[in-house]
Amino acid sequence: MGQLSGVGVLDKAVLVLESAARSPLALPELVAVTGLPRATAHRLAVALETHRLLVRDAGGRWAPGPRLGELAQSAPDPLLAAAGPVLARLRDRSGESAQLYRRDGSERVCVAAAERATGLRTSVAPGTRLPLTAGSGAQVLLAWSGTGELPAGARFGARTLAEVRRRGWAYSVAQREAGVASVSAPVHDRAGEVVAAISVSGPVERLGRRPGPRFAPLVTAAAASLTARL
Repeated sequence: MGQLSGVGVLDKAVLVLESAARSPLALPELVAVTGLPRATAHRLAVALETHRLLVRDAGGRWAPGPRLGELAQSAPDPLLAAAGPVLARLRDRSGESAQLYRRDGSERVCVAAAERATGLRTSVAPGTRLPLTAGSGAQVLLAWSGTGELPAGARFGARTLAEVRRRGWAYSVAQREAGVASVSAPVHDRAGEVVAAISVSGPVERLGRRPGPRFAPLVTAAAASLTARL
């Protein structure tokens, strides 16, 4: 195994941890997978177990431990950490309010927003829950969901979602709320999965009945900026 960090024992411990995370391993399997000497693999696995980074199952195989989840919960959310400046820039360039949505079951949740400072605006505060039945953000989150199922009462159909996937963005006009228009695009993680939808929204009188051609370039650029940070 070649060193990655320059700290050999750390690199070996991470190798043990990653190997056990892929599949629970007894000591002989751990040695075979990592290529480490038996004594080294055993010593590192036991040390990781002491810190609850590994645990042993009923068959004596090492598997990921609860401390990994605890550490993950305390880590900053990379999406939210990057969202503020990107949303602010999208708001300033578009002149409209910008939001970031994540899916939670049958709803989408606004997890971050940058509101237009003056004039008539469409405020969606962080924490607001909206149904997945209407709006461009809902279209984006459903278009790449992989299930192909539409929620009951959806105000768009499978053909709309196919078009969203084809062009890479969605729009809606008075679909979720009378007088409101929006344009949204998908944010992808490193694996290529859609993890959020970034949107601009505002009154139809400003965005128009066909807001896509005007705002899609700005929204997709913002989505790409967020994607690059994940």
